Amino acid sequence: MDKLGRQLVYEGKVTEQQLEQALEHQKLHGGKVGQSLISLGYINAKTLENFFKRHPAPPASLEETEIDTSVLLDLVMKHILFMGEFMLADVAERVKLPIKVVDTIVETLKRDKFVEVKRGSGYATVTFTFKITDTGKKRSNELFQLCRYVGPAPVSLESYRTMVKHQSIRNIEISEEDLTKAFSHLVIDKNLLKCLGPAISSGNSILVYGPPGNGKTAMAEAIGGILPNGVYVPYAISVGGQIISVFDRVNHTVIDSDMGAGYIDQRWVLIKRPVVMTGGELTLKMLDLDFNEVSKYYEAPLQMKANNGLFVMDDLGRQQIDPHHLLNRWIVPLDRRIDFISLHTGMKFQIPFDMLIIFSTNIEPRDLVDDALLRRIRYKINIDHPSATQYKLIFRQVCEKYRVIFNEDVFEFLMQDCYRKNNMELDACHPRDIIEHIMDIAHYYRRPAELTKENLLAAWQNYFVEIKHKPSL
Repeated sequence: MDKLGRQLVYEGKVTEQQLEQALEHQKLHGGKVGQSLISLGYINAKTLENFFKRHPAPPASLEETEIDTSVLLDLVMKHILFMGEFMLADVAERVKLPIKVVDTIVETLKRDKFVEVKRGSGYATVTFTFKITDTGKKRSNELFQLCRYVGPAPVSLESYRTMVKHQSIRNIEISEEDLTKAFSHLVIDKNLLKCLGPAISSGNSILVYGPPGNGKTAMAEAIGGILPNGVYVPYAISVGGQIISVFDRVNHTVIDSDMGAGYIDQRWVLIKRPVVMTGGELTLKMLDLDFNEVSKYYEAPLQMKANNGLFVMDDLGRQQIDPHHLLNRWIVPLDRRIDFISLHTGMKFQIPFDMLIIFSTNIEPRDLVDDALLRRIRYKINIDHPSATQYKLIFRQVCEKYRVIFNEDVFEFLMQDCYRKNNMELDACHPRDIIEHIMDIAHYYRRPAELTKENLLAAWQNYFVEIKHKPSL
């Protein structure tokens, strides 16, 4: 079955039956499957055009790569230094460019006496075996002193901007059913979901605040799990002759695509919408390009890796820098959805700032930042302590997860003698932490984990720092 057709079916643009009919039409009349779908009225030209905009087409020539020829020549030189003998297909696989483009590059290197043909089994250059010359080795070593990047060919900054725009987080569609399903594993108030739905769909910034241990981080993770559709990120981009590495296996999860090299520019990777999470370790430096003095190329900042996805700034106010300084860095990006970053050469350039940002904090918002900053954060959502009914439901779920039998009498003892007599607030994280203490006790004494008053008291006294009233059996 046609790869383009499979992708159109996968994305719900056409049905399986419509695709089968289009393939039959293609056999009879020739042309491409997309043209057949249009002829049969199953898809219009505009929809197909938008589809291809979201899927980067492979360059048909050196010019269509939109990268300076010298950058590509240098990159291939560094690759072939380690390859010894090579064929065009070997280089194409490494630099992620079509063989036709690689052929043009290698032909230039051959003319400059950097490579030579060692042998060939026909007249087509794809059958030739090449090797690097001594002059080529010398040149490659010189290039490594300037930049040690050896990876897929970069894309242009303009291509990157265009792709981010086509994949914008503001274009996502999340239904009420999707949201309910995503949060089904959490005990959460329905009114909270009603607030979250429009906030997520808007693609704007969200401030989630409230006492610690009540699900702010878990909520952010659940949001990351429902962001629809895959997006493309480049392995790297080229700006001012410098290489910036963008694709990151820590923050980017690769999706297998049915669309092969004939349809997709292999310099791009199809991933799930990224979810980048950072907490107290965040510094202003992490929001700028990171230039490695040894490798001589850049690592993209966190917000660039989060484009078209979710950026969670957890524990806001706990960073080593003042939150005012941190959030002042975001004033222009939050307002205009663009950011400005600089190369170490002094060149400053603009990148898209297209992401759903969640700021999470345990501190009262007005104690954290001023009104000018709060105004730029579109949604403010309070996550408070659970009610007694919600707490009990959470406790039951935790017991079920850890295969500990829930005991109604012991739970009432917990509520009356532990919480109420100590005038303590209920936190959503307490059931998990208490049961895990009980699991630790059971593991140490090599006995089944049971929800008894004795085990509960041991867990309670080990868990909390200050207890005014110490309950007893």
